[in-house]
Amino acid sequence: MKANVIPLEENKFYHIYNRGIDGCAIFKNEGHYKKFLEKYAFHLSALVETYAYCLLGNHFHFLVRIKSAESIFGSLPHLAHKDFSRMLGYQFAHLFNGYAQVFNLQTDRTGKLFDYPFRRIEVKDEAYFSQLIYYIHHNPQKHGLIADFREYSHSSYHSHLSKGKTKLQREAVIDWFGDSQSYKEFHNEEQDLRAIQDWIIEVE
Repeated sequence: MKANVIPLEENKFYHIYNRGIDGCAIFKNEGHYKKFLEKYAFHLSALVETYAYCLLGNHFHFLVRIKSAESIFGSLPHLAHKDFSRMLGYQFAHLFNGYAQVFNLQTDRTGKLFDYPFRRIEVKDEAYFSQLIYYIHHNPQKHGLIADFREYSHSSYHSHLSKGKTKLQREAVIDWFGDSQSYKEFHNEEQDLRAIQDWIIEVE
């Protein structure tokens, strides 16, 4: 996989992606999906706002906004002396390494689990966020994991429609679509994704 190591900057949106090294599986059972999200929340919730995600067998996608340096260092003052972009990279590394330790122990595996560095693309035009969220949610169907991506249980699709507690930026997402009904209708139609080609990261 080609490296894409643009620095992560405060208050900017990114499509973030990573996969298992050499395309290996990173989730093998329901517990793995849950543990990854727990690690994600633990290491990154103070640093990023999460708008959409999808976890697949050997890779994942997230749409996030990096919080302001003031907000991050206010929550994590012990990191305030560190270079901002490098500190963010370290926190993602803590996520990947921490999850890999759990996964390797449970699957009798050793060595690195994720490709390095993880890929990220800055999302520069909010007008097309709806298409990017659709792309992220549609991934399980595109890769043949399920016949209807709306039935997939390891993406943010149903969380956006739920009334339950969530760490997602649910209201902001629904507002982009207009309302929850428009959100569902948008996902019910096959979307033209040519406008967001520069933001799409495919499995290689």
